[in-house]
Amino acid sequence: MKQLKVIVFQIKDEEYTVPVELVGSIERMMPITRVPGTKTYVKGVMNLRGVVTPVIDLRERFGIDETETTDQTRIITVTINEMNVGLIVDAANDVLDLEEDSIEPPPEVVGTMEAEYIQGVAKLEQRLFILLNLEKVLSKEDVHELKKVYV
Repeated sequence: MKQLKVIVFQIKDEEYTVPVELVGSIERMMPITRVPGTKTYVKGVMNLRGVVTPVIDLRERFGIDETETTDQTRIITVTINEMNVGLIVDAANDVLDLEEDSIEPPPEVVGTMEAEYIQGVAKLEQRLFILLNLEKVLSKEDVHELKKVYV
């Protein structure tokens, strides 16, 4: 049975996952420099070990109310469309192996903004995980716009 290794993170009360192979690192919050003229969910750029990396607030991207940054808040760096991007999340929980046959397609009617970003849903014991489709979270147009500003 094939397994998918994922990083689990939290936004509000939901648990989301991204494949481990797309994740570069998980960082504590750090200073972010705002860049004028970008979409509101693009918080700016951070200097991560000498590399300027754009940072996106997933709460804002999904239309979820903003919250204060806490000690649990993390920035997960991922590679989307050949670009390194930081994703601000409420907490990064753990690494899991999900059985591929436990992953179901996204529900037909989710009725929320983030529905279009969902690749599937997985159940493990009493927990429900939302598998993000990072290509949809940051479209090619978004990446193109970010590259103009940051590269």
